[in-house]
Amino acid sequence: MNQLPIYNPATGELITEVPADDAASVAAKSQQARAAQAHWATVPLAERKACITRFRAAIVAELDALAATMTRETGKPIKMSRNELNGLLGRIDFFLAEVDSSTATQTVFNDGGMTEQIEHIPLGVVANISAWNYPWFVGGNVFIPALLTGNAVLYKPSEYATMTGLAIARLLHAAGVPQDVFVPLIGGAAVGAALLEQRIDGLFFTGSYATGAKLAQAMGQRLVKLQLELGGKDPTYVCDDADPQTAAESLADGAMYNTGQSCCSVERIYVHEKIYDAFVAAFVATVKTFEVGDPMLDSTYIGAITRAPQLDVLDAQVADAQARGATLLVGGHRLAGPGNGYAPTVFANVNHGMELMREESFGPIIGIQKVASDAEAVRLMNDTRYGLTAGVFTPDEARAKALLAQVNAGSVYWNCCDRVSPRLPWSGYGDSGMGLTLSTYGIQTFTRPKAWHLRQV
Repeated sequence: MNQLPIYNPATGELITEVPADDAASVAAKSQQARAAQAHWATVPLAERKACITRFRAAIVAELDALAATMTRETGKPIKMSRNELNGLLGRIDFFLAEVDSSTATQTVFNDGGMTEQIEHIPLGVVANISAWNYPWFVGGNVFIPALLTGNAVLYKPSEYATMTGLAIARLLHAAGVPQDVFVPLIGGAAVGAALLEQRIDGLFFTGSYATGAKLAQAMGQRLVKLQLELGGKDPTYVCDDADPQTAAESLADGAMYNTGQSCCSVERIYVHEKIYDAFVAAFVATVKTFEVGDPMLDSTYIGAITRAPQLDVLDAQVADAQARGATLLVGGHRLAGPGNGYAPTVFANVNHGMELMREESFGPIIGIQKVASDAEAVRLMNDTRYGLTAGVFTPDEARAKALLAQVNAGSVYWNCCDRVSPRLPWSGYGDSGMGLTLSTYGIQTFTRPKAWHLRQV
């Protein structure tokens, strides 16, 4: 059997090697999942919920060890790994609380002996190609509601979060989910390609636009339900009446949290010219307080870049911004020593001729652009092929709502950023993807409606 090596991105050291799937094993596991799904769908919802409840308890019991595993293989600072796991508990609680009402059969008409009902039945076998930056969050958005609603899940964790994916499978199986109902598929792109060849009823993917577009093309003729959570170039506008210190502290965290490797990281900042200088000074001062170092230390805020090739992307954006006249205020270089370290980087005097303001960075780098008006800010915020999140900082709620109503984004923020709620749908415009997860819609997305016409005679 093939072996998949797993490296620590903070040190470059080999952690372990694990057995990897190939085309034959993917096909066999897919057939087993197909056979197992029919029975799983007949298991009462109360029993499926009990499995997920036990899974939640197991996460709590092993939280520190699970966090350490995630940090070792992704480079995420250990405090943020714990935050992710603790945050997942609330999402699980939401799904458990809402699945009954979200999937209950609805009677929408009853008159003269004719009854009309909507039943929610499982999609069937769901393929989930998940992400490495928030493997518990991103995976849990899919496999938890998918399992609760009676689907089998073929789960391919990112090769950069393999040990976490195996831990998820171990805990789910121990909690009572049959092994053929939740099936981890281990490996890289070849395993993902083999998964696409299988008979599946839904494909849920989180990753880059480039890969998402290929998946959409591959699945288009098969008419399989497709959900794609792709990239973003998320903007925030700081109005002239905002407090520059408060906004800077919030947005520095929004840009640099998880070393800038979040789908909804703040990636572009526009600041009204009246407070631009004060904001930039406060932003840089805040970034300089972020401790860079060993992700296993509680004091570390900036960890490692998980994927080494992303360092080249960051280098290229820095070089392009400098060549086009941007002012480098801090950072702008790789860190010395082993591993994938990159210094927190802040540019002022940027514009949309720079790659930094147009293409996803996915690292601890940000550009801050001066604007003269709200209208200019909105125009620049919408000058993108992406549309995941956007925000506005101002004490004026009416002003914020008026501005955000004009911005093309699936999620919008007033005086906050980099936030995801299980109660709200997670979706995007344009190249940020299609479909959704989370909210009650994100439960129903794993079902198909069946229309019942019932005449009493």
